[in-house]
Amino acid sequence: METHSAGNPGRGEAVFSTRGLTKVYQMGEVEIHALRGVDMELYAGELVVLLGASGSGKSTLLNILGGLDSATDGQASYRGENLTGAGDRALTAFRRDHVGFVFQFYNLIPSLTARENVAIVTEIARDPLTPEAALELVGLADRMDHFPAQMSGGEQQRVAIARAVAKQPSVLMCDEPTGALDSKTGIRVLEVIEHINKELGTTTAVITHNEVIGEMADRVIRLSDGRVSETHVNASRKSPSELHW
Repeated sequence: METHSAGNPGRGEAVFSTRGLTKVYQMGEVEIHALRGVDMELYAGELVVLLGASGSGKSTLLNILGGLDSATDGQASYRGENLTGAGDRALTAFRRDHVGFVFQFYNLIPSLTARENVAIVTEIARDPLTPEAALELVGLADRMDHFPAQMSGGEQQRVAIARAVAKQPSVLMCDEPTGALDSKTGIRVLEVIEHINKELGTTTAVITHNEVIGEMADRVIRLSDGRVSETHVNASRKSPSELHW
């Protein structure tokens, strides 16, 4: 079932566009079809939730859009530039300059403070926020000199978000950012993601299997068996504080 809105009402330019995007993994003699011809757009400044069960293809799609993986067939473009045919060096530059990633597990360096974990990114970015400004943006101004082991899971995830947004990416990609957290902590993390989206105007894609999280999005794109099965535009976004699961 597809419930597309007519045209592109109220949305900006297409930041990402895919046509017939296909991904096949070879596992010995077995072919795993992760994506089976995905057509979609992500628009400037919107918050999109990609919903689907495990194995539906949502992480594969995000990894291709973010330049972490390549497609087997079809096209993916970023602001009209073809990602599908880009080489490793071009994809590395694309990730460095344009994309921030947040994963389910925080991937912080245990021997570095929150400030130092963020500085790893700001030292190589073109036009970064300071580590202090990035940590303040996620509500951790008072925890900058704490090590990961001194912080809760939710605080560590907020450091990971600060690290992702410190380089001021045009796109923030979040793969199950609340998956390792209880609901109360997860909602706090979603509040931070929403704040980044509104404050910086960052195009934001959140992968989740949690249906409720879709209520905070501008649009929900549902994936099933490697295909887009439904696209739904929310009439209004709920704030994360209104969500319950």
